[in-house]
Amino acid sequence: MVGLVVTGFEDLPRDVSAVGSLVAMDERRLACGRTRLGLTQVGPPLWSHDCGWEDLLVPVSVASGREGLDLEEGWTRRWTASWRAGGNETSSTVQDLARLPVVDSDPMRWFSWQRSQRHRPGLQFLVSTGRHHGTESLEEARVLLALDFAAGLLDIVSQPIKLRFGASGKRRSHIPDYLAVTRSGVWLIDVRPERLIKDGDRESFAAAAEVALACGWHYTVAARWREHAPAALDAFSSQRRPLSDPLGLRPALLASARQGLTFGELAETTPFPPIARAQLLHLLWHRRLGTDLSQPLADRSMVVTGEERES
Repeated sequence: MVGLVVTGFEDLPRDVSAVGSLVAMDERRLACGRTRLGLTQVGPPLWSHDCGWEDLLVPVSVASGREGLDLEEGWTRRWTASWRAGGNETSSTVQDLARLPVVDSDPMRWFSWQRSQRHRPGLQFLVSTGRHHGTESLEEARVLLALDFAAGLLDIVSQPIKLRFGASGKRRSHIPDYLAVTRSGVWLIDVRPERLIKDGDRESFAAAAEVALACGWHYTVAARWREHAPAALDAFSSQRRPLSDPLGLRPALLASARQGLTFGELAETTPFPPIARAQLLHLLWHRRLGTDLSQPLADRSMVVTGEERES
């Protein structure tokens, strides 16, 4: 729920022992804050201003799906990938995939809307890219929101490639849900709630993981989220677009956040608490402030300063 107040490196003492003393002092101060609020911290905090998007997920293993895959020598030349660009479909071996412009591709399948369908497709606007991206379900929309918030997202393609791979003596195919280009690398992503993952899915996911590894990409299955993270991101995202500050509240909120106050207390330090709440959500989305995502977001949530960023 609480943690260290982050300051600029130039403010830290040069002496290592002094740094240790500073850390211990901040831990004691924020521990007192927990006691004052009557809160119990279970496990380490997940600070919103300092986490990666993958930290918001609970890892789900797909290793069991690897057993039947054809991974004998030369598999990267036998497995293929196809993608669409400009109305044309292009194919290559997995061995050559990383060198090709897959990120500029169109979705391999289009999103459709019809009566009585069990999923909910839609379009999700991302601040990072400045445009809408397709989703086939609410779970996929949640993934896009997390990528927009914490991945350093540069671009993303929905349904990017169709993989054809060997498994258990048969030829199978699989279309991952997203290919995301971030400042920390490229992510190939599948989205499936954990309770809906079947054995065939694990095999497809394991194949996608092998392709990502061969290309030097990251891979994950977005199957389960940290308990309170999605609700907090939903709240932050309400103020993610450009927000003016005609009353000049933002500098005062950033300064007050260094005192180890809660969300509600920070809002009350200003003459206009309702407007301050909107500004606080904006600062949290842009990671100039941080809060512990392992706890529910509420007035009693501790808020700390993050890195100074333009918003």
